[in-house]
Order: sequence, then C-alpha cells, then structure tokens
Amino acid sequence: MTASVFESIVTLLVEQDVPFVHVRHAPVRTSEQAAKARGEPLEIGGKALVIKVDGEFALFVLSAAARLEARAVKRHFGARDMRFASPGELMTLTGLAPGSVPPFGRPVLPLSLYVDPSVFANRRIAFNAGSLEDSLVIATSDYRLVARPEVFRFRQRSS
Repeated sequence: MTASVFESIVTLLVEQDVPFVHVRHAPVRTSEQAAKARGEPLEIGGKALVIKVDGEFALFVLSAAARLEARAVKRHFGARDMRFASPGELMTLTGLAPGSVPPFGRPVLPLSLYVDPSVFANRRIAFNAGSLEDSLVIATSDYRLVARPEVFRFRQRSS
C-alpha cells in the first residue's frame, strides 16, 4: 500500500495542477532527520499524527517544530480520551509505518483531517509521502485547497 499512497498523492496533485518537488532521500524516521535530508528548515515539515479521540481515529498535522497540546484537542471535540495510534493500528488503518504518514486525509487516507495554523505560517510544507524515503514539498496555499482540512489550534504555546 505504501507505493499506492505516494501515487495517490501525486495523482491528486497533478489532477489539481499543484506544482510539487519530489525529494528522494535515505530512510528517515524523525522530523529532524527528514528536515535535514530534504535540506529544509524543521518548521516547514508537516508532522502527521494519527490519534484516537473518544474511539475514533483522525489525522492531525502541525509544524514539525511544534508539539501537540492534548488539552486543545480534547477541548475542541469535547472528548474525554485520546491517544496516539499504535504502530499496529497505524498499519491496519493506513498500511503505513510510523514516520511515513502524509498530511492527507480522505481521499488519500481514510481519516478526517485537522491542521494546526502553524502549518500555514510557512509558504511551503514538506512531508514524507507514504514512505520513509520519499518526500514532497508544495505551497501551503495549494495544500490547504487540495487537502481541505479543518483548521484549529492544537500546538503547545511557547513558554
């Protein structure tokens, strides 16, 4: 399924006339490693997290330089419980390994998509595109139009 996720994203971008840069690199697992491999600042990275909120999995994306604030997510959904998907759950839901999840929900991944405004503070977003070795870079304005996320703040505030 990994190749098909990459192909699904590329097809979606091509159909929408969205210019993109494909960066092939050594396998990376962390946002810091990915930023270095892409030659991009950490802030440009889109960190995609699959989280179970009151029994339902969803995809949350924020700047790779930011950290998730669980209280903000719980407050937004009026939720009591939330947790990250386990590697096994991630594989079952998406067919992807941790670190390879792209910042796209439906129709690419079967998940609702929520994005923190920290992503749109940058002109572009870089992300692993369904593998640990393939990244794409696109304009955040194009990302917002194509991905159609719900946007709300869920990054931790700076101290």
